[in-house]
Amino acid sequence: MDHTVLVVDDDPDIARGHAARLRDRYRVLTATSGAEALDLADEADAVLLDRRMPGMSGDEVLTALYERNNPPQVAMVTAVDPTTDVAEMPFDEYLIKPVRRDDLFAAVESLLARATYDSQLQEFFAVASKVALLETEHSVHQLESDSNYKLLKRRLTTLRKQTTDQLDELGSESYAVAIGPGDAS
Repeated sequence: MDHTVLVVDDDPDIARGHAARLRDRYRVLTATSGAEALDLADEADAVLLDRRMPGMSGDEVLTALYERNNPPQVAMVTAVDPTTDVAEMPFDEYLIKPVRRDDLFAAVESLLARATYDSQLQEFFAVASKVALLETEHSVHQLESDSNYKLLKRRLTTLRKQTTDQLDELGSESYAVAIGPGDAS
């Protein structure tokens, strides 16, 4: 087990459930509060982070993680339906509860794959994930007039042009792993 995954959820049953699923493949740490998550995050290669928690929210934990040097890859795992405000959030993946076992594994594999890429390619995959998420959860009509979504799409186009050679080198199988569950941009 070369990689460590931190599962953060204020519901201990959910944290234990995700951890139990992942333990066959990874070293798993669990936290049930934002403060506990920040204490353990330096040991993690990937973090599965609940968005709504009492005290310190997942959004606040996410911000604190990305203020650190070398933050881990983070997937928000939440029952909160995404709005276009996610465009500005520095997460790498977004899963909506309940999360199927296969999607949980796919998200972790995606996060770990992305961690090996340079910062520009990491940003490309994070932005592509956000675009795919919003396009899955909202109608074209809702998105076409949203300024956050328009900015995100423009950023994706720019990043795609800047990373074309790197994406070609990845090949389709590596690309599929990096893009993660449900992403299609």
